[in-house]
Amino acid sequence: MSGRVFVVGNGPLPRDLSDEVDSADFVLRFNEPKASKGMSGTKTDMLMVNNSGKPMQRRLRDPGYFRSAIVQAAKEVVFPYHPHTIRTWLIQPTLLSRLRGRKSDWTLQALESLGQAGKEVRIMPPSFYEEACAELGLTREQMREVFPSTGYLGLRHILQHFPAPQYRVELCGFSWEGWKRHAWADERSWVENKIANRLLFTID
Repeated sequence: MSGRVFVVGNGPLPRDLSDEVDSADFVLRFNEPKASKGMSGTKTDMLMVNNSGKPMQRRLRDPGYFRSAIVQAAKEVVFPYHPHTIRTWLIQPTLLSRLRGRKSDWTLQALESLGQAGKEVRIMPPSFYEEACAELGLTREQMREVFPSTGYLGLRHILQHFPAPQYRVELCGFSWEGWKRHAWADERSWVENKIANRLLFTID
């Protein structure tokens, strides 16, 4: 294998992986790492950030987020949701929520804040999300009820661009639990299949 890639989730790590992560050829992280903070280094070639809903609204209200070590280290920020994807598939806030300032699409505001932080931002096309849903076996009807996690979307993206055996893609900090509308069981099965076929590796 010619390269080592780390995909670092936001869950607990088995040990301090800082040296291994920082020496990797490519590192993908997500949103705002917490449990892995201080144990996974800072190298960040790509930071995939959910640009929809409450999580992005919370980040936009926190100036410290854009000054954080991971955001500052990121060579590129990727939004997994195109505005068309948000309008078509993602949950829209109720009228009362909208009156409170909530909305589903924070793409423009996030672009402005990240641009001011000196970050290059890429927005994935609608096909990125729709093809990922299809690979999980979600029907178009289910796509309005069940939503792939950012972690799954990022992993799938990395495996497409860093194929075995040229690269060893290693996974850490994933627990496959959280928001009830993510397809955790399907995502776990998808990952286990990739591990069984030696397309993805876990850290002990």
